[in-house]
Amino acid sequence: MDSSINYNWSNKSILIADDELHNYLIIEKTLKKTNIKVFHAENGEKAVNIFKKNPSIDIILMDIRMPEMGGLEATRYIRSVNRNIPIIAFTAYALSDNEAIALEFGCDDYISKPVRPDYLLKKINEHLNKH
Repeated sequence: MDSSINYNWSNKSILIADDELHNYLIIEKTLKKTNIKVFHAENGEKAVNIFKKNPSIDIILMDIRMPEMGGLEATRYIRSVNRNIPIIAFTAYALSDNEAIALEFGCDDYISKPVRPDYLLKKINEHLNKH
């Protein structure tokens, strides 16, 4: 990990939608030193509800395959109320057409799991700085 890059996102917030607690804990640990406020949803329906209650969330990391409501359906709903929030699709199912499908549903970017912590931080930073 490139320890020379220290992100300070203390004035930012992220919604992590991932049904696998292990994945969430790894991401949370990666983000801890950035001081970003973290919201967690175990499925797409909870992601939508958290977003409705916290419309000022700055960025969303959206797992594609989740129980109840999947990430693509949740993305479609969030896009219907907010066209600008960066949404990064985040999935372990790295099939060649997944990226195109995720982008078609309104995701801004696509990261396949597992991801190196420095790459994840770099991608989040790129999207936070665009908006």
